[in-house]
Amino acid sequence: MKRIVYLLLFLMCAHNYAQDIAVLKYGGGGDWYANPTSLPNLIDFCNKQIGTGMNPKPQTVEVGSTDLFQYPFLHMTGHGNVFFSEAEAENLRNYLLSGGFLHVDDNYGMRPYLEKEMKKVFPDKEWSEIPVNHPLFHQKFTFADGLPKIHEHDNKRPEAFGYFHEGRLVFLFTFESDLGDGWEDPEVHNDPEEVRRKALQMGANIIQYVFEN
Repeated sequence: MKRIVYLLLFLMCAHNYAQDIAVLKYGGGGDWYANPTSLPNLIDFCNKQIGTGMNPKPQTVEVGSTDLFQYPFLHMTGHGNVFFSEAEAENLRNYLLSGGFLHVDDNYGMRPYLEKEMKKVFPDKEWSEIPVNHPLFHQKFTFADGLPKIHEHDNKRPEAFGYFHEGRLVFLFTFESDLGDGWEDPEVHNDPEEVRRKALQMGANIIQYVFEN
Protein backbone atom coordinates (compact mmCIF):
# COMPACT_ATOMS: atom_id res chain seq x y z
CA MET A 1 0.00 0.00 0.00
CA LYS A 2 2.82 2.42 0.92
CA ARG A 3 4.48 1.85 -2.45
CA ILE A 4 1.22 2.61 -4.28
CA VAL A 5 0.88 5.88 -2.34
CA TYR A 6 4.46 6.86 -3.25
CA LEU A 7 3.85 5.97 -6.90
CA LEU A 8 0.69 8.07 -7.06
CA LEU A 9 2.51 10.97 -5.42
CA PHE A 10 5.37 10.65 -7.89
CA LEU A 11 3.04 10.57 -10.90
CA MET A 12 1.06 13.59 -9.76
CA CYS A 13 4.20 15.60 -9.07
CA ALA A 14 5.94 14.47 -12.24
CA HIS A 15 2.99 15.75 -14.26
CA ASN A 16 3.42 19.24 -12.82
CA TYR A 17 7.21 19.36 -12.69
CA ALA A 18 8.11 17.13 -15.61
CA GLN A 19 11.31 18.97 -16.51
CA ASP A 20 12.53 20.51 -13.27
CA ILE A 21 15.64 19.07 -11.67
CA ALA A 22 17.10 19.47 -8.19
CA VAL A 23 20.31 19.30 -6.18
CA LEU A 24 20.17 16.73 -3.40
CA LYS A 25 21.07 18.10 0.04
CA TYR A 26 22.48 15.39 2.31
CA GLY A 27 23.83 15.17 5.85
CA GLY A 28 27.25 14.21 7.17
CA GLY A 29 29.07 17.49 6.66
CA GLY A 30 29.97 17.01 2.99
CA ASP A 31 29.77 20.01 0.65
CA TRP A 32 26.55 19.09 -1.15
CA TYR A 33 26.49 22.68 -2.45
CA ALA A 34 29.74 22.35 -4.44
CA ASN A 35 29.92 23.55 -8.06
CA PRO A 36 27.15 26.16 -7.78
CA THR A 37 27.31 27.19 -11.46
CA SER A 38 27.35 23.66 -12.87
CA LEU A 39 23.65 22.74 -13.02
CA PRO A 40 22.46 26.14 -14.31
CA ASN A 41 24.98 25.82 -17.16
CA LEU A 42 23.96 22.25 -17.88
CA ILE A 43 20.28 23.23 -17.91
CA ASP A 44 20.99 26.06 -20.35
CA PHE A 45 22.97 23.71 -22.60
CA CYS A 46 20.22 21.07 -22.55
CA ASN A 47 17.43 23.56 -23.23
CA LYS A 48 19.34 24.77 -26.29
CA GLN A 49 20.82 21.50 -27.57
CA ILE A 50 18.27 18.77 -26.83
CA GLY A 51 15.06 20.78 -26.59
CA THR A 52 14.30 20.40 -22.90
CA GLY A 53 12.21 23.01 -21.10
CA MET A 54 13.84 22.94 -17.70
CA ASN A 55 13.54 25.72 -15.16
CA PRO A 56 16.81 27.70 -15.49
CA LYS A 57 17.24 27.63 -11.72
CA PRO A 58 17.65 24.16 -10.20
CA GLN A 59 15.90 23.56 -6.90
CA THR A 60 17.37 22.12 -3.69
CA VAL A 61 15.71 19.19 -1.94
CA GLU A 62 16.62 17.23 1.19
CA VAL A 63 16.95 13.45 1.12
CA GLY A 64 14.19 12.88 3.64
CA SER A 65 11.65 15.22 2.06
CA THR A 66 8.61 14.07 0.07
CA ASP A 67 9.50 16.94 -2.29
CA LEU A 68 11.89 14.43 -3.92
CA PHE A 69 8.89 13.12 -5.82
CA GLN A 70 8.45 16.43 -7.64
CA TYR A 71 11.62 15.88 -9.66
CA PRO A 72 12.43 13.18 -12.23
CA PHE A 73 16.16 13.91 -11.87
CA LEU A 74 18.28 14.58 -8.79
CA HIS A 75 21.94 15.58 -8.86
CA MET A 76 24.33 15.06 -5.97
CA THR A 77 27.98 16.01 -5.61
CA GLY A 78 30.68 16.91 -3.08
CA HIS A 79 34.13 16.04 -1.81
CA GLY A 80 33.62 14.21 1.45
CA ASN A 81 31.29 12.66 3.98
CA VAL A 82 27.77 11.54 3.14
CA PHE A 83 25.20 10.31 5.64
CA PHE A 84 21.63 9.06 5.22
CA SER A 85 19.45 8.22 8.17
CA GLU A 86 17.37 5.05 7.84
CA ALA A 87 14.28 7.17 7.15
CA GLU A 88 16.13 9.15 4.47
CA ALA A 89 17.42 5.95 2.87
CA GLU A 90 13.89 4.57 2.75
CA ASN A 91 12.56 7.77 1.22
CA LEU A 92 15.29 7.77 -1.43
CA ARG A 93 14.67 4.09 -2.18
CA ASN A 94 10.93 4.69 -2.64
CA TYR A 95 11.68 7.63 -4.91
CA LEU A 96 14.04 5.63 -7.13
CA LEU A 97 11.78 2.58 -7.33
CA SER A 98 8.81 4.80 -8.19
CA GLY A 99 10.45 6.25 -11.30
CA GLY A 100 12.99 8.76 -10.00
CA PHE A 101 16.68 9.00 -10.89
CA LEU A 102 19.78 10.03 -8.92
CA HIS A 103 23.06 11.08 -10.52
CA VAL A 104 26.00 11.33 -8.13
CA ASP A 105 29.10 12.99 -9.54
CA ASP A 106 32.20 12.51 -7.39
CA ASN A 107 33.91 15.87 -7.04
CA TYR A 108 36.71 13.92 -5.32
CA GLY A 109 36.59 11.91 -2.14
CA MET A 110 32.94 10.81 -1.99
CA ARG A 111 33.19 7.18 -2.97
CA PRO A 112 33.87 5.39 0.36
CA TYR A 113 31.10 7.33 2.09
CA LEU A 114 28.65 6.95 -0.77
CA GLU A 115 29.17 3.19 -1.03
CA LYS A 116 28.37 2.80 2.66
CA GLU A 117 25.24 4.97 2.56
CA MET A 118 23.86 3.51 -0.67
CA LYS A 119 23.93 0.11 1.06
CA LYS A 120 21.21 1.52 3.29
CA VAL A 121 19.20 2.44 0.22
CA PHE A 122 19.66 -0.87 -1.61
CA PRO A 123 21.03 -3.45 0.86
CA ASP A 124 20.36 -6.27 -1.62
CA LYS A 125 22.05 -4.66 -4.63
CA GLU A 126 25.61 -4.14 -5.83
CA TRP A 127 26.35 -1.36 -8.25
CA SER A 128 27.84 -2.43 -11.55
CA GLU A 129 29.92 -0.66 -14.15
CA ILE A 130 27.84 0.60 -17.06
CA PRO A 131 29.17 -0.76 -20.37
CA VAL A 132 30.15 1.56 -23.20
CA ASN A 133 27.33 0.24 -25.40
CA HIS A 134 24.68 1.38 -22.92
CA PRO A 135 22.23 3.97 -24.36
CA LEU A 136 23.50 6.49 -21.80
CA PHE A 137 26.55 7.00 -24.02
CA HIS A 138 24.61 7.06 -27.29
CA GLN A 139 21.98 9.77 -27.01
CA LYS A 140 22.24 13.11 -28.86
CA PHE A 141 26.00 12.82 -28.42
CA THR A 142 28.06 9.66 -28.88
CA PHE A 143 30.75 8.62 -26.43
CA ALA A 144 32.02 5.40 -27.95
CA ASP A 145 34.61 4.95 -25.19
CA GLY A 146 32.18 5.66 -22.36
CA LEU A 147 32.50 8.33 -19.70
CA PRO A 148 34.87 11.17 -20.66
CA LYS A 149 37.76 12.32 -18.49
CA ILE A 150 37.28 15.94 -17.43
CA HIS A 151 39.60 16.45 -14.42
CA GLU A 152 42.49 14.33 -13.21
CA HIS A 153 42.33 13.04 -9.64
CA ASP A 154 44.34 9.88 -9.00
CA ASN A 155 45.51 8.97 -12.50
CA LYS A 156 42.65 6.48 -12.87
CA ARG A 157 40.30 5.95 -15.75
CA PRO A 158 36.81 7.43 -15.53
CA GLU A 159 34.10 4.94 -14.57
CA ALA A 160 30.30 5.01 -14.53
CA PHE A 161 28.51 2.76 -12.07
CA GLY A 162 24.81 2.19 -11.59
CA TYR A 163 21.93 0.38 -9.99
CA PHE A 164 19.24 -1.11 -12.20
CA HIS A 165 15.65 -1.89 -11.22
CA GLU A 166 13.54 -3.99 -13.58
CA GLY A 167 15.91 -3.12 -16.40
CA ARG A 168 15.82 0.65 -15.76
CA LEU A 169 18.89 2.55 -14.64
CA VAL A 170 17.81 4.36 -11.45
CA PHE A 171 21.15 5.47 -10.02
CA LEU A 172 24.31 6.69 -11.74
CA PHE A 173 27.65 7.31 -10.04
CA THR A 174 30.29 9.01 -12.19
CA PHE A 175 33.78 8.48 -10.76
CA GLU A 176 37.21 9.84 -11.74
CA SER A 177 35.58 12.05 -14.35
CA ASP A 178 34.32 15.16 -12.51
CA LEU A 179 31.63 16.18 -14.97
CA GLY A 180 30.38 18.89 -12.61
CA ASP A 181 33.68 20.77 -12.77
CA GLY A 182 33.35 20.77 -16.54
CA TRP A 183 29.83 22.21 -16.31
CA GLU A 184 30.96 25.18 -14.21
CA ASP A 185 31.52 28.69 -15.58
CA PRO A 186 34.63 28.71 -17.82
CA GLU A 187 36.65 30.96 -15.52
CA VAL A 188 36.21 28.67 -12.50
CA HIS A 189 38.63 25.98 -13.70
CA ASN A 190 39.94 27.44 -16.97
CA ASP A 191 39.27 24.20 -18.79
CA PRO A 192 39.83 24.10 -22.55
CA GLU A 193 36.59 24.62 -24.45
CA GLU A 194 36.83 21.10 -25.91
CA VAL A 195 36.96 19.55 -22.42
CA ARG A 196 34.10 21.67 -21.14
CA ARG A 197 32.03 20.81 -24.21
CA LYS A 198 32.55 17.07 -23.63
CA ALA A 199 31.36 17.45 -20.04
CA LEU A 200 28.22 19.32 -21.09
CA GLN A 201 27.49 16.84 -23.87
CA MET A 202 27.79 13.90 -21.50
CA GLY A 203 25.56 15.70 -19.03
CA ALA A 204 23.00 16.29 -21.77
CA ASN A 205 23.09 12.59 -22.61
CA ILE A 206 22.29 11.74 -18.98
CA ILE A 207 19.39 14.20 -18.90
CA GLN A 208 18.03 12.97 -22.23
CA TYR A 209 18.26 9.33 -21.18
CA VAL A 210 16.43 10.01 -17.91
CA PHE A 211 13.68 12.10 -19.49
CA GLU A 212 13.04 9.51 -22.21
CA ASN A 213 13.15 6.42 -19.98
